[in-house]
Amino acid sequence: MAKHYPFLDLGKVNAPYAVALKDACARVIDSGRYIGGTEVEEFERELSGLVGTRHAVGVASGLDALRLTLSAWIELGRLSPGDEVIVPANTYFASVLAVSTAGLRPVPVDADASTHNIDTSLLERAMTPRTRAVMPVHLYGRPAWDSRIADFASANGLLVIEDVAQAIGASLADGRCCGALGDAGCFSFYPTKNVGALGDAGAVTTDDAELADMLRSLRNYGSGGKAYYFDHLGANSRLDPIQAAMIRVKLAYTGHENDGRREIAATYDAEIANPLVLKPEPGPDRHVYHQYVITTPWRDELRGYLLSRGVETLVHYPCPPHRQNCYPDLARYSMPVAERLANEVVSLPISPACTSVDDAREIAAIINEFRI
Repeated sequence: MAKHYPFLDLGKVNAPYAVALKDACARVIDSGRYIGGTEVEEFERELSGLVGTRHAVGVASGLDALRLTLSAWIELGRLSPGDEVIVPANTYFASVLAVSTAGLRPVPVDADASTHNIDTSLLERAMTPRTRAVMPVHLYGRPAWDSRIADFASANGLLVIEDVAQAIGASLADGRCCGALGDAGCFSFYPTKNVGALGDAGAVTTDDAELADMLRSLRNYGSGGKAYYFDHLGANSRLDPIQAAMIRVKLAYTGHENDGRREIAATYDAEIANPLVLKPEPGPDRHVYHQYVITTPWRDELRGYLLSRGVETLVHYPCPPHRQNCYPDLARYSMPVAERLANEVVSLPISPACTSVDDAREIAAIINEFRI
């Protein structure tokens, strides 16, 4: 019987933590505190410590982390409805959706073909008199930060909102963590992430106390803390304390999880040697490989071939936001690199809970046998 190489099995991912996760859940149940409370506060303290910021604010999802941060800046007078936010053309839909639902205008910038992240050499071309913020997305766990983006934001007085949904624990070569590079870092703890909850969850990290306070208000309907009195038009986006407790269990193993992913990625780097397939280029920063993404013009053929050999793959992502039906106003943009990547990217199994180094070596050998 042919060996099967699953892309991801969340049961296996959580199995090593099962006892601790159940204990954490019981701890919340026994506490009698089911909204907010100690678990959320301790999670926020531990996340800010991991990232290296003064504050962390838990919210209900990664999308809400982005959207509420932008909304908070509007409430604080730092943004106005209709202002423009520069976003990468190659990203998950939620990055751009957050901009729109906050009442702002997304302006896409094409991807760098070597990193798949935003091409920072194109930032100036996207600048208009309405540009007020820029959103680097650390896609696949690779930091999307360089001196050009820092200088561009500083020179133009732009707010920087990092989308760190796929990059918890990623850092620059100088040791600075993603989530502590801009004015705010927005995290997702969706179950498939490197550090995943057992449901939806998100958080924002920042050194800005005023922003943190506004986020705490907006996540709780806009209340300033006094029951039944509201200062802002907020949302119900509080982090569930059970999810906070679950994440706390796994947050302690962030480095271990990321090291496992880097070991598998290094095996793919060393072993894949097929001229029909392009591997991700190495860089100086500390990549955490939420996905290991190869590219090929023969994607459908490669995926079919790999599946016939028992290797599951996924595509992240098959349609860029500016080509989605719900964004007709973005259809005028031509983003050739992002559009090509959407047709060529293939994500290989990378979770250390499901894929061993030996598995990665075997998958690489299967890829090396692929022919057209």
